[in-house]
Amino acid sequence: MKKLFITSVFALGSLTAFAQEEQAAEAAETATEAVAQEQDAFAEVALEEVPEAVTAMVATNYPGATINAAHKNEANQYKLEVSLEDGTSGALIVDEEGNAIEQ
Repeated sequence: MKKLFITSVFALGSLTAFAQEEQAAEAAETATEAVAQEQDAFAEVALEEVPEAVTAMVATNYPGATINAAHKNEANQYKLEVSLEDGTSGALIVDEEGNAIEQ
């Protein structure tokens, strides 16, 4: 009888764990979709339209870096495609005052 009870507890525990795992996967997928939609909201702008505070932040924090392209969203956040002197490149997201936004 003890073995039957213990086996039942393990079986129930396993089913609960699988259900939680599925819910976590669905939540992660929803979060990924939200981030993708948020990033898609950026529209390309001319480099001349980028505020001085943003270009000053890049010049201060990344000496010798070149801004290759700039994109802006409705929240006045800028996504910058930046190349460094050593050939590496990356993207930065900053607000209109030059403060970095973590992604």
